[in-house]
Amino acid sequence: MTTGPDGPDRTVGAVVVRPSSCAQRRALGAGWTHPRGPPVRTPGMETLIVIGLLGGLITGISPCILPMLPVIFFAGGVQGARTGETPSGTAETGTGGVSPGLFAGVPDAVRVGGRPAAGPRGRGGPGGAREAAGAREVTARPTRGGTLALDLSTGEAAEPAAPADGGPGRASRRVARRSWRPYLVIAGLVLSFSVFTLLGSLLLTALGLPQDLLRWAGIVLLVAIGVGMIVPRVEEVLERPFRRIAALGARRGAARQDRGAFVLGLGLGVLYVPCAGPVLAAITVAGATGNIGPGTVALTVSFAVGAAIPLLVFALAGRRVAERVRGFQRHTRGIRVTGGVVMIALAGALALNLPAALQRALPDYTGALQQRVDENDAVREALDLGGLVTDENRELSNCSNGAPVLEDCGTAPELRGIDTWLNTPGGEALTLEGLRGKVVLVDFWTYSCINCQRAIPHVNAWYDRYRDVGAGFEVVGVHTPEFAFERETRNVVAGARDLGVTYPVAQDNAYATWTAYRNRYWPAQYLVDADGTVRHIRFGEGGYEDTERLVRELLEDANPGVELPEPTAVGDTTPQDETTPETYFSIKRVVNYAGEPRYAAGQQDFTLADDQRQDTFSLGGTWDVDFQGATAVSDDARVRLAYRSTDVFTVLGGEGTVTARVTTDGRTTTREIDVSGSPTLYPVLEGDGPTEGLVELDVPPGVQVFTATFG
Repeated sequence: MTTGPDGPDRTVGAVVVRPSSCAQRRALGAGWTHPRGPPVRTPGMETLIVIGLLGGLITGISPCILPMLPVIFFAGGVQGARTGETPSGTAETGTGGVSPGLFAGVPDAVRVGGRPAAGPRGRGGPGGAREAAGAREVTARPTRGGTLALDLSTGEAAEPAAPADGGPGRASRRVARRSWRPYLVIAGLVLSFSVFTLLGSLLLTALGLPQDLLRWAGIVLLVAIGVGMIVPRVEEVLERPFRRIAALGARRGAARQDRGAFVLGLGLGVLYVPCAGPVLAAITVAGATGNIGPGTVALTVSFAVGAAIPLLVFALAGRRVAERVRGFQRHTRGIRVTGGVVMIALAGALALNLPAALQRALPDYTGALQQRVDENDAVREALDLGGLVTDENRELSNCSNGAPVLEDCGTAPELRGIDTWLNTPGGEALTLEGLRGKVVLVDFWTYSCINCQRAIPHVNAWYDRYRDVGAGFEVVGVHTPEFAFERETRNVVAGARDLGVTYPVAQDNAYATWTAYRNRYWPAQYLVDADGTVRHIRFGEGGYEDTERLVRELLEDANPGVELPEPTAVGDTTPQDETTPETYFSIKRVVNYAGEPRYAAGQQDFTLADDQRQDTFSLGGTWDVDFQGATAVSDDARVRLAYRSTDVFTVLGGEGTVTARVTTDGRTTTREIDVSGSPTLYPVLEGDGPTEGLVELDVPPGVQVFTATFG
C-alpha cells in the first residue's frame, strides 16, 4: 500500500519522487541503487547466509511443502528404515538379502540371518555360496557351540550364535547400520534446487527451450521413480548412473535402502516450488538476469538448506516410525508399493496444478513471519530489493515520474516469477514478448490499497475503451502483496471482482516482477509501446489525463490511420489537500502512535490519549499487537485517531460489528461497520470536502485493524 506525503521532493536516479505521488516511504531508504548513483554497501557473506537460512526455514514450515510431505515420508523416510533387526531381536533381511525361506528344512544346527533354519537342507556349504537372485556373497562359519551362522545380507561373516546349551560363544544379533537414504534425498533436493534456480532459466533461454521444461522433466522423473519403487528392476536402471553416490554410507546392508535416493532428491528439487519471499525474489532475479556471484550462490544454497531442514526432520521421523511400528516391518513390500503410488499420484497432481489449489485453500500460517522478514531493513538492504540494476532495467531511470510527453526508457523487463494468472484463458501466462504489437500498460497494485482503488476505475475504463483498437491495448495488473492476507489467491480474486477488474492479473507473490522493474510504489504504471519499449512511468495516483493521452498517441503510432474512440470521462478523486499520512497498526511500521504504554508486540492494556495530537492515534482497552496489525481482545477496545482528510478508510479483518464515530466541528456521526470474510478496506467517513476531526472505532474482540488511510 502506498504512503502519503512526508517531506520534500526526493530524486532517485533520474526519477523525481514527489510526496504527492504516494511513494512507499519505507522503501526509499537503503538498498536503492542507480548506475550513476553512489555505491551501495555490500553485505557480508555471513549476513547473506543467515538471511538465506532464515528465509528457507520459514519456507520449510509453510504450506508450500505440503505436497512434498507424503513422498518425503514414504520414499525418503520409511524406505530408509533399518531392517537388520526387529525390536524382538530377530533379524530380518528386508529387501537387502535372501529370504530365509530358501533354506527351509536346514537342520537346527544352522542359523540363517540369526534365526534357526527349518526344513530340508538348502544349498550352501561350509565354504560359502552365491546368492541366487542378487549375486550377493553368503558366508558360512561354524561356531564352537555346534551352530553354523549364515549372513545373507552383505557378504560378511556373521557373529557366532550362542550355543544351544548356553555355553561359550557370542550372540549373533548383528544389527545393520542405518541407511543414509533421508540424507541422500535431501542432498539431491538441495543440489538440484540450487543449480536449477540459479542456472535453469539461463540455460533454457540459451538453448531456446521452454521455461517449463525442467518442471515436466521433474514430473516424468517422479513417475519413473514411483514405478521403480513398485518394480525394483526399473529402480536399478534409474540408480545405475548414481550408484557410487547412492552407496555412500551404505555398506553393511544399507545399499538397497539407499538405491535411487539421490536421484529422487534431484527430481524433487526441480519440482520444489517454495513460497514467496524476498530471499527467493533476490535469487530468482539474479538467476534470470545472470547476475550471479559468490554472494548469490551462498544465499541460494543456504536458502535451499534452510528449506530442506524441516523436510529432513520429517524424513527421519518417517524412518523412525518404520523402525518402531511392527506394521511397517511386517509389510515392507506393501509400504514400498504404497510409496511408489504416492509418488505417481503427486506427479499427476503436479501436472494438473492441484497442489496449488490445496495451498490456496489453506491459511497462510507463516504469512506474518514472512512479512516480518520482508519488511526488515537489514534484509532489504542486504538483498538490495527493488534496487537491483541490471542491463535489462538500467534504462528505466531515463524516465521521469509522470512526464507529460513520451520518453524512451529502454525495453520493458519481462514478467517473471508469477505464481498465478487471473482473467486469462485457462490461467494461461502472458509475456511481454508475446504481446508485441500491442500497447501494454503494466500496473502494479494491491487490492486493499486505497490509492490503488482510486486509480483502478481509470485503468478499467482505459481497458474497456481501447482494448479492441487497432492491434489492441492490453493491461497487465501485477498484484504484489503488501500484507500476508494479500498473498492468498482467493482474496485477490475477491478483491479484483469487487473492483471490477477484468483485465489479466499476475500474482507476483515472489516480488520477482516488482524487483525486475525496481519498483517501490503502489500504484505504479509503466506504459509500453508496440515495440516493447517503456515510454512513460507514473508513480502513485493522479495524472490520468496525461496517461490516457499518451496511450492514445501510442495507439496511433502502432496503427497509423486508426480511428480512436472518445476519451474516457472518469473523475479524478486524487486528494489535492494535505491529509493525514497512512496509519499502520503493525509494530514494524507504526510511526504516528501517541498513547500509553509503549507500542510493542504482544498483548497489553492501552490507555487512550486525552488530547490526541493531529495525525496521531492511540488505543484503549486490551489489544494484541503483531507484525500485521492490532487485534482487539477486550470488550472496551477502542481506536482514537485525529485526522485531516475528506475520506477515511480502514482495513479490517475478522468477524464482528465495528462502531465508528467521527467528530468534526462539534458534530458526531456514527456508522456501523459489519466486518466479515477476508480482510479488506471499509469506509469510515465519506465526506464532501476536507475536514479535521477525531475518529473513534469501538472494535469487538477478535477483529484486527491493519491500517487507516485518508483521501
